[in-house]
Amino acid sequence: MSEHAPSADPAALPGPGAVPGAPALRGRTVVLIGGGSGIGLRVAHQVVAAGAEVVLGGRTADRLAAAARELGPAASWRTVDITDRASLAAFFAPLERVDHLFTSAASYRVGPMLALSDEDAESPFVSKFWGQYHAVRHAAPKLAADGSVVLMSGAAGARPPVPAPAYAACNAAIEGLGRGLAVELAPVRVNVVSPGTVDGNLWAGRPAADREAAFAQYRGDTLLHRLGTEDEIAQAVVFLFTNGFTTGSTLYPDGGYTLR
Repeated sequence: MSEHAPSADPAALPGPGAVPGAPALRGRTVVLIGGGSGIGLRVAHQVVAAGAEVVLGGRTADRLAAAARELGPAASWRTVDITDRASLAAFFAPLERVDHLFTSAASYRVGPMLALSDEDAESPFVSKFWGQYHAVRHAAPKLAADGSVVLMSGAAGARPPVPAPAYAACNAAIEGLGRGLAVELAPVRVNVVSPGTVDGNLWAGRPAADREAAFAQYRGDTLLHRLGTEDEIAQAVVFLFTNGFTTGSTLYPDGGYTLR
């Protein structure tokens, strides 16, 4: 066997506007809680380009409506609060079928154990962990047998960058939740995407000095010495939607951060 694989034919590779796994998404219903902005909205653009219909969820009606207009007739939206089980039940009730679910909506505080109040320390679990848990629970009766769930974690669960133990533990717990749900919900596939720092919507509203300091540290801590983009994380999510033989896995689109 040759030591070197033959080079791929450039003509056979997807073009810059192509969506990997597009045929598998055509005609499917993709639910994106947190789809009105950031990574969720970029996922929405990619799956709509692949022929799917999207249902956007979130707390801010104006933002969801603007995103739906941007996406066109394949998009619909409804407000939902991921920390409110009754709100989640009402959100999923009208849906006949869910082919793919991705939940990127969460609101929480991060900091050292000795500096945070108990309420703030618990907030990542309340919103990010239990929010996703209950979203999947309400979606489960509607999930297509060949469908999938992608949970949102974060590279801090594998390599905490600063003293923030509750936040790190929450991300690690979400990875465990993904494995547990993959066993319980099979043949529905359940995976986790665990991105590193992304230059996008999440950081846009934070103070410029804090943002630039965090970005500089992250560049120095990764193998690729750069930040991720929302589209790169969205591509990872779409891969997990469409790869029919991947379940119970955590994908780290983090530029090699967890390897340093």
